[in-house]
Amino acid sequence: MARAKIKDSEGNLVKEYYMNERLKRNLDEKVIKQLQKKDKDCVLVIDGSEGSGKSTLAFQIGKYVDPTLEVDRVVFSPDDFREAILKAKKGQCIVYDEAFTGFSSRASLSPINKVLVSLAMQMRQKNLFILIVLPTIFLLDKYMAIFRTKALLHVFESKGRRGYFKLFNKNKKKRLILLGKRTMSYTHKGLYTRFKGRFYGKFALGDDKVEKIYLKKKERALADSEKTSMTSAQVRYREQRDMILWLFRNYTQLTYKNIMHILNDYDLQLSKPQIAKICDKFGEIPIKKVNKMLKEGKSPRINDMKKKKLEKSDKN
Repeated sequence: MARAKIKDSEGNLVKEYYMNERLKRNLDEKVIKQLQKKDKDCVLVIDGSEGSGKSTLAFQIGKYVDPTLEVDRVVFSPDDFREAILKAKKGQCIVYDEAFTGFSSRASLSPINKVLVSLAMQMRQKNLFILIVLPTIFLLDKYMAIFRTKALLHVFESKGRRGYFKLFNKNKKKRLILLGKRTMSYTHKGLYTRFKGRFYGKFALGDDKVEKIYLKKKERALADSEKTSMTSAQVRYREQRDMILWLFRNYTQLTYKNIMHILNDYDLQLSKPQIAKICDKFGEIPIKKVNKMLKEGKSPRINDMKKKKLEKSDKN
């Protein structure tokens, strides 16, 4: 492991963190050198399930390549991303940290695809280093994912421990996208990457005060994304998904954590709190009662469950 150091404007050591040796060497030889060439930029994708450490790794990489990287160049919306690119100085890093609330779709990423296409010339002329953090690369437009991004770092947990990644270079990334499009799977016969490593949960953009600023900024972005209107088809899809998840929970009697791990194995990005929130909409109904309702041709619906919960709370 190599050691990276964070210093303030006066040269005082603020924080240091360890970086995988091979990753550091590739950043030195294949990213930093490329950004020094005329009309060359670099776009990397970092994906993985919620809470796996995607943002942490993105900040560590971004700060290493561009020591001037600060929270103001970490953005959460296409509009802010566009503005950050237009304002950026030569050689700077911008982190697009996609603010998902658990309802991810290709349509929700179409604006970011458009920004990457429309501002490609500015990105190259300014030699920008762009890090895109999102649940899965399969949500990106195929052209952007295959031809416009240099590599993919897939972040994952191993035996319940965070801080693992595997890197797919441009050729392996292309094969991954073409092979995994239907199942959104990162494991296929004949597709294997030896570029694997560890990272640790050090917030690389500054001290604890800076980290709190980042967390508040992300919290606001998540709140704003929840206010974004959805089409009736999207709302219907979400309610169907929630119903299926709730039925699965009741039939299997698995814990929220176990369900989260099962979903993550199939690259379905829902965290333990999100699963708990979804199941709480329906309440804990005994499996015998669920079976009886289904045999009678009745289907427990979200609105019915909400109504029963409200009636119960009123009585209490």
